[in-house]
Amino acid sequence: MDADLDTLLIALYVELDDRIIPASRPRRARRGPGRPPLVTDAELCCLAVAQVLLRYNDEHHWLRAAPGRVGHLFPRLLSQSEYNERLKNAADLFEAALRWLAGRTPGSAEPLRLMDATPIGCGQSKTTAQRSDLFGYAGYGYESAHSRWYWGTKLLLITTPDGTVTGFSLANPKLAGEREQTRQTLTRQPINRPEPGSIIVTDKGLSGADVEEFLDDLDLTLVRPARRDEKTPRPFPNWLRQRIEAIIWTLKNQLGLEHHNARVPAGLWTRVLQRLLALNAVIWHNWTIDAPVKRSLIAYDH
Repeated sequence: MDADLDTLLIALYVELDDRIIPASRPRRARRGPGRPPLVTDAELCCLAVAQVLLRYNDEHHWLRAAPGRVGHLFPRLLSQSEYNERLKNAADLFEAALRWLAGRTPGSAEPLRLMDATPIGCGQSKTTAQRSDLFGYAGYGYESAHSRWYWGTKLLLITTPDGTVTGFSLANPKLAGEREQTRQTLTRQPINRPEPGSIIVTDKGLSGADVEEFLDDLDLTLVRPARRDEKTPRPFPNWLRQRIEAIIWTLKNQLGLEHHNARVPAGLWTRVLQRLLALNAVIWHNWTIDAPVKRSLIAYDH
């Protein structure tokens, strides 16, 4: 499995250094005093992906293990404070990289998208909710799937059937419900919007004539299960719903999204992007080496 990880990291590094970084911010001469950083942005991004795939949720434990796990690929590592600070500043690079990889998987060309929202807990106590730096960005929400209240944010995902993430957003569940979050994600951030003519498969949370009219205006077709009070039958592909649920399960349980350990808004956003980038990197790599698609949702063993 380590050989597969080495191949993925090398391929990702080449894409980052040759295509993604020059496209997201054109190369220019470095200005200002001081030496250039020993660890480049491309190396930092690959180290962040390796941390997720090797299931190290804590940066301290990861930096202690990194020399033995990936030291043969990246002999120059950072201290914990430097690593944490550069991770917070790398959110734009992570987003550019995961969108670049998403655009180069065959699934992104298909006119079919899966959409669902899932809660991300940020605290367990009332004191945390009152004193946390995430106050205002996180709030109280209700998760009907598990019949529980939580304090955190809600992640909205738009993916292809093979699991590639093509759209995403975070919202305070107290300030924006699933419908409002969908509206904002598709209108304020057009890069998240599927191509006109696409079909979006989702759950009952987006039921309602106003939602379907909104999507019709964007030339998007909504496919959802029928509510109990609807007499007209609505054929629904349950197997596709299981796909998006498997993707969310992978992000939370295998890629550590449930244990992000973020304490500030910038850290939360970066750690979410870090997990999404790792997922897209695995799927993209499996396509490039012609591996079975089912491997796309399997994280690397610790």
